[in-house]
This record gives sequence, structure tokens and C-alpha cells, in this order.
Amino acid sequence: MITCTLHTRTRAVFCRTDNPYPRGVTAAQEYPPTPEHGPIPQYPIESVDNALRVMLLLGERPSLRLTDVSQYLGVASSTAHRLLAMLQYRGMVRQDSTTRGYVPGPTLDRLALGVLRRLDVRTRARPVLERLNTELLETVHLGRLDGTDVHFLDSVESSRALRVAGRIGLSSPAHCTSMGKVLLAGLSDEELLRLYPDEELIRVTPNSIGTRTELREKLADVRAQGFARSQEESEEGVTSVAVALHSTRPPRLAIVVSVPVSRMNDDVRKTILAELTVAAEELDHLLP
Repeated sequence: MITCTLHTRTRAVFCRTDNPYPRGVTAAQEYPPTPEHGPIPQYPIESVDNALRVMLLLGERPSLRLTDVSQYLGVASSTAHRLLAMLQYRGMVRQDSTTRGYVPGPTLDRLALGVLRRLDVRTRARPVLERLNTELLETVHLGRLDGTDVHFLDSVESSRALRVAGRIGLSSPAHCTSMGKVLLAGLSDEELLRLYPDEELIRVTPNSIGTRTELREKLADVRAQGFARSQEESEEGVTSVAVALHSTRPPRLAIVVSVPVSRMNDDVRKTILAELTVAAEELDHLLP
């Protein structure tokens, strides 16, 4: 039996299958239930929901036929065909030339590999971060660029009494951190302008970069030097040095050493940079 719900605001009808499989389909062809996380959105878009349901179904089967999609969604074959054609246009699916079934496309493959790489990166990187922490006796971070923020994937804290805290799971404005600046430096000017359409930038501390013009100037220096540093730009009393990994596959990653300002000087910074460079090269070979 198929139960349909009328959304009161949009008058859109959302249907779900209460039977494990629709009428006329045998138990061998049972469709998996569609996951739901929370209530239906206030303004649902049925075509988007249908496309997502097709992708979920493809995750459960090696290939899909047009009739599979039509029956699963409860729509006409012509509607199912238009939906699959759009997914094929975006590379989410492709049609096997022999079977005519729909299988995962190149875009979906890239997304899946990107997710797997993110899940695997902490495990592979951890020994390198721990060694760097032991050698320098300072806090070490691994992170990635997430829009205009940086997200800290892992941290190993210094054992010293005066130390910079770990930031696993936290985010900071990219332009205020050494990690963010070294990753932003890898973007083209067009990509940077899309991320920062406004001239004024948020300041976290008095030392933070406050304009897009200043950011572009700093990023030019980072590209020339091959590393980035932050001097109390994201947190007062903290300075840091960051180096980006060379891999261009998503997610772009960087490693950072954060130090209390009182312990940083030119000699310490040179030592940190040398160790960071070696660690980044090692991570480039370890990560897929």
C-alpha cells in the first residue's frame, strides 16, 4: 500500500511505500525503505526528493532499470526517464551500453572516493602528527578548507603546561588562520572572489585580516613562500605555521603547528617549517 501526504503549505503530495514492495513486484524485487531524518521540510521539492531516492536505491543495487525507478517512485515511465536523463547529464549515473541499465556515473564515483578519503585520512595521518608533536613538543593540527572556514580534522596537543589546545571538530574563519591562508592560496582568483564577494571581512582579533584586498596581498606572499603563518589573528596569544599538502584531490588538506606567542621566534619558526615540510611530503605519499 502506498500512503500519500499532502503538504499543507505547498500542496505538494509526498508518497511513501508502506508495503516492503509495490503492487506487482515480487519479494525478490523488494525495495529498501527510504531513510527519513526529521520532519518533512517546510517547502519540499518533490523532484529533488525523487532524484535523491533514486541515488539511494542505486546504492542498494548494482544497476537500475527504467521500470525499477518508475515503480519505486510511483511515477510514469516518461517521468522516470526524464529524471534519469538529468542525473546522467550531471554524471551521477550512466547507462550501460550492453544492458541498458543505469549504473553509478563518474561524478558519483568521485563523490564516493572523496568521502572515503575523508574517513581514512585521520587514521593514516595520525602517526605523522604524533611524531611531529613529539619532535617539536607543540600542538599539531590537521584540517581542510570548508567554504570560507577551516575545519580541524585532528589535533595532537602539546604536553607542556603552557600550550595551545586541540581543536578537533571545530571550525574557524579561513582568512584568520595560517591553515586557512595556505589552503586559500591554492585557489584561483576567480574562486577566491566567489568565496569572498564582499570587501569587508570579519575580524576575530585586532590582528585579523579585515579586507579582501589585504587577504589577496597576503595570499600572494603565501604562494611565493610556500607556507603561511598567523600572528594572533585567530586567537590572542597564539601563533602558528601551516603547510598545505600537494595533492589536488578533495579535500585539500594542511598541517599546522600552533605555539604560544611567548615561545615563538625566528629560529623556532625555521625549525617548525622544516619539520612541517617533511611531514607534508610524507602525508602526500600516505594518503590516497
